[in-house]
Amino acid sequence: MRASLSEWDAKHRAAAEKAASGPAGFVRELLPLLPRGPALDLACGTGRHTLLLAGRQQPVTAVDGSSVALEMLQRRARASSQPLGSMKTATTIAASRRGIELVRADLEQAILPVNSFSLILCVNYLQRSLFSHIERALAPGGMLLFETHTRAQLEFPGGPRNPEYLLDLGELRVAFPSLRLLFYRELLAGKGIASLLAEKPFHHN
Repeated sequence: MRASLSEWDAKHRAAAEKAASGPAGFVRELLPLLPRGPALDLACGTGRHTLLLAGRQQPVTAVDGSSVALEMLQRRARASSQPLGSMKTATTIAASRRGIELVRADLEQAILPVNSFSLILCVNYLQRSLFSHIERALAPGGMLLFETHTRAQLEFPGGPRNPEYLLDLGELRVAFPSLRLLFYRELLAGKGIASLLAEKPFHHN
């Protein structure tokens, strides 16, 4: 997995001492355009986007490798009275039909069911081997919201430093060839980041 799980667990424990971070601006901006069917939040962390989507009565499957992060999300979901399934460990990631489903999974091994999600979010996580699985897992008409750092991040302090986990410039624009691009941008504003909103067509040409 990206960093070792013990490193991620430690990061999430440290973050627990601070106020929870809010949703990414990109996700908040586009929220009114996003489908309301079953959603998948990949590498959800402590659930800032899971809770945003669940707050509009959207079923969400929240997946992460860190049990510490998922336990924090579980507490936050209970505090906001969101419907919540019990946490499970799984390789095959099923779509939630109601409320929040918490799934601990190694994303390097995870299996995403075909044509199952109306919305997939992947924010601040890069695993190129998932790209084709994400395309297949979207239902026709479903949307992908993807945002993470580019190599331009190396010009700025903080953020990931390992080039393996940084997008090449322009890479994200062509990473999901079967999807129709709705929005794309790359920013150099205190950080190097690329953002994409794309839709799975109802019919293949």
